[in-house]
Amino acid sequence: MLSSDFANLASEAERMVTFGADWLHMDIMDGYVPDFAKLFCCAYFHFVPNLTIGAPVIESLRKHTKAYLDCHLMVTNPLDYVDQLGKAGASGFTFHVEVSKDNWQELVKKIKSKGMRPGVALNPGTPIEEVFPLLEGENPVEMVLVMTVEPGFGGQKFMPDMMNKVRTLREKYPTLDIEVDGGLGPSTIDAAAAAGANCIVAGSSVFGAPEPAQVISLLRTSVNKAQKTC
Repeated sequence: MLSSDFANLASEAERMVTFGADWLHMDIMDGYVPDFAKLFCCAYFHFVPNLTIGAPVIESLRKHTKAYLDCHLMVTNPLDYVDQLGKAGASGFTFHVEVSKDNWQELVKKIKSKGMRPGVALNPGTPIEEVFPLLEGENPVEMVLVMTVEPGFGGQKFMPDMMNKVRTLREKYPTLDIEVDGGLGPSTIDAAAAAGANCIVAGSSVFGAPEPAQVISLLRTSVNKAQKTC
């Protein structure tokens, strides 16, 4: 939904669901602060340079849709957002492994206690092995989001070499939900689907298309076809 018209978010959400979208992917980013602030107090460092929506927007949108709100937290301290997003009506809560190595077990438990589905994301430069403990622990996450662009802004180009991570996950965890985010569209969907991705995040390619419903249908067809051949 980062590529939607934020002034008409409720109607944009309804439009996408009508066109066939299963989930509404909500990018929640904390934004960088000025360099001088980072210099004097490292506690102010944030995860990505862009600043987007927060819990109040999720809460407002929930009043207008019953769709699955797939919240992707690109933030430094995801634990701080669990209570407010649970109360707001988020369906899924995906945090980044890069900022959660020391408290992911506590984080997953709290996410589940608020009725949300936990997922973990990783940046392009993060080895896939870093999410294995979160999938094999006593209280595992239920989805892995492989970033196929650098997090922070929409409209970036797809990184095909990230599909090696998807293939590794699919081979190791055959029933896992594997989400891919970044640069997905008609020209890249087949590579993602063939690698084993079954949850597709598409922004610019859908919202910028003359016929968004056709793009959504094409993405779904590619994934379904790949799954049948596995």
